[in-house]
Amino acid sequence: MSSFKDWYIRYTNTERDGRLPVLDGARALFVLFVAAFHIWQQSWLTPVLRGKNWSFSMDPLLRSGYMWVDAMLMLSGFLLYLPYAAAAEDGKPTPRILPFYKKRILRIVPSYYLCVLIMLVFVALPKGSYDVNGAFSWWRMGRDLLAHGTFTHTLFQFSYTGSPLNGSLWTLGVEMQFYLVFPFMGRLFKRWPVAVYACMLAAAFAYREWVRLQPDSTLIFNQLPGQLEAYANGMLAAGIYTALKRRMKQDRWTRLLFTALLCVCACLIWQLVKGQAASNGYENIRMGQMDRRFALSGLCALSLLGLLYGARPLRLLFGNRVTAFLSAVSFQFYMWHQVFAVRLKEWHIPASEFETPWTAGDRGWQMLYTALCFAGALAIAALVTYAFERPIVRMGSRKRAGKASKKHK
Repeated sequence: MSSFKDWYIRYTNTERDGRLPVLDGARALFVLFVAAFHIWQQSWLTPVLRGKNWSFSMDPLLRSGYMWVDAMLMLSGFLLYLPYAAAAEDGKPTPRILPFYKKRILRIVPSYYLCVLIMLVFVALPKGSYDVNGAFSWWRMGRDLLAHGTFTHTLFQFSYTGSPLNGSLWTLGVEMQFYLVFPFMGRLFKRWPVAVYACMLAAAFAYREWVRLQPDSTLIFNQLPGQLEAYANGMLAAGIYTALKRRMKQDRWTRLLFTALLCVCACLIWQLVKGQAASNGYENIRMGQMDRRFALSGLCALSLLGLLYGARPLRLLFGNRVTAFLSAVSFQFYMWHQVFAVRLKEWHIPASEFETPWTAGDRGWQMLYTALCFAGALAIAALVTYAFERPIVRMGSRKRAGKASKKHK
């Protein structure tokens, strides 16, 4: 019994082997919500949980699932700034810039380019997506590939809403643009956290008001300036976590307090979700998301603190081998789930007696299709992660280690 207790305490510590395991579960959950939205767009399946005297519809969560991209970006800001916050607390040097860029490029770029290449060869070209008046246009293909290759595809209509190369990739464009400036922003945040946080919020709020004045926000509402508040909240939460780690002793009372914080945040997030799900019309939906972005990302950031310092069962629920696996493949899952769902639908998999089973309410088809989407996308994600992404990262790590050892000889 004592050995189990020792294992349980050790396994549910906030940090384990230099990692924060509960963040695996948070990342997996955020990606799951976004994927559920994209698959719901294809299946129109809206589950309702029922009890003896109650029912709970998943409709608000599914209908507003795109909001969780903001939570994903907040988590990115948290993880990116964490080593800077630790350096500030411990009085150590700020992380170097060049290794940061190398690590990000090695992790993101090869898999991203692979996705673009596969979409080009197996989807865009066979469908004639770059044809003009029945003839192939090298110009249309070239500019789309150039924009995607330089991660500037969010800046142009033809490569954002008009590209056949996987619409989900816009998030990677925003992320890579933020990675470009983050080492410098992180240094400023480390030195003047309050001032830089305020500046990031001011820039995001000003950008939102500018977007509100435009007749069409299609191209502009998801740009980096509008996402700065999500990143800022993640960075601030990382600083708070690091400060608490040094100054706060964890006991049953702190766990109770942070569990209560998590519960309050969950209730408030649900209110935001319901409010966003009630929005109608593309412009109202976009502005609703922008108006709720600060609150959603802030509450999600506080929820991370609630998980990190909350009840041990919650840490076990969010930080275990299953969530570690889901987190490990989440990048590939995010890139591939939507295109896989669309391909299944085009191939009429699974079969149905109806031409459009999603509008006909063929629940058997809807349930099987949804299950195939999640299972197939997860299988693809695992394959690409462990057969392509991880080997490239390991190879790059070995090269860096070899160069470092040569320098010390």
